[in-house]
Amino acid sequence: MGESNHSAASDFILMGLFSNTGSHLVLFFLVVTMFTMGLLSNTILLYLIHTDSRLHTPMYFLLSQLSLLDVGFPLTTIPKMMTDFLQGGGSISFRGCAAQMFFLMLMGVSECALLSLMSYDRYVAVCHPLHYPVLMRRQVCLLMVGTSWFSGVLVASIQTSITLHFPFCASHTVDHFFCELPALLKLSCADTSAYELALSVLGVLILLLPISLIAASYSHVLGAVLCMHSAEARHKAFTTCSSHITVVGLFYGTALYMYMVPGTYHSPQQDNVVSLFYSLITPTLNPLIYSLRNREVRMALVKVLSKPGCRLRR
Repeated sequence: MGESNHSAASDFILMGLFSNTGSHLVLFFLVVTMFTMGLLSNTILLYLIHTDSRLHTPMYFLLSQLSLLDVGFPLTTIPKMMTDFLQGGGSISFRGCAAQMFFLMLMGVSECALLSLMSYDRYVAVCHPLHYPVLMRRQVCLLMVGTSWFSGVLVASIQTSITLHFPFCASHTVDHFFCELPALLKLSCADTSAYELALSVLGVLILLLPISLIAASYSHVLGAVLCMHSAEARHKAFTTCSSHITVVGLFYGTALYMYMVPGTYHSPQQDNVVSLFYSLITPTLNPLIYSLRNREVRMALVKVLSKPGCRLRR
C-alpha cells in the first residue's frame, strides 16, 4: 500500500522526442506544421459533412466519427510535447498521465472498431446496393458508432486502472514522449508478466478480429467489383474502397507493430517513431486521403469556397 501511495503521489518525467540541436528544431517545426494541418483538415472535413446535404449518408457519418477521433489523437499528446520542448521540462502528474493513457487507449480501440465497421458499410454498398438503405439505416449507424465508442471506453477504463494500480517505486522517467502503456509497465517494480501476457492476448483480439472482418468484407467487395460490367461503377467502387483500405493499412500497420511485436524486438526510439506515426501522421493523412480520392468531398469543398463570403475581392 505504501508503494502504491508513493507512485500515486509522484510525477512522471517524459523524456520527450526532441533535443535542442539544429536538426531537432527543424523536426519540431515540422511536427507543429503537421499538427496544425491535421486539426485544420479534419475540422474542415467535419464541417463539410455537417453542412452539405449530399454528404448526409452512412459512409460520411462514419467518416465524421473517424475525423473526430483523428482530432482527439494529436490533441492528447502533441500540445504537451510542444510545451515540454519550449519550456525545457517534461513533468506530468500521475492524474495527467492516467488521463493521457485513458484517452489514447479510448481513441485507439474506438478507431479499430470503427474502421472495421466502415468496411462493412462498403461491403453492403457494393454487394447489396438495393438493401443498403435498410441495412445501413440511421439506427444501425448509431448502433455501430455507439459500439465503437463503448468498446474504447470499456477497454481504456480497464487497462488504465489496472496499469496504474502497479507500484512505480523505482525510476519515474518514462522513455517516451507521452504516457503509453508499454512504456509505463517497464517502470513498475512489481511482476507484470501475467498482465503483459493478458495484454498480448487482448491485443490479438482487439486487432485481429477487426482485421478479419475487414478482410472478409473486402474479399466479397473485390469479387463483386470484378463482376461489374460498367467501367464507371468499377471505378467508383475502387475509389471509395481504396481510400478506406489505405487508412486501414496506415493505422493497423503501426498498431500491429506496437502491440503485437514483443518489446524486446524494438527499441524505445523505434517506439517513439511508431507512436508519432499513429498519433500524428496518420490523423493528418486520413482527411487528405478521403478528400483527394472522393469526388463528393471535393465538390462540397468547392461549393463552400465558391460562396460569396469566401471569394477574394478584387
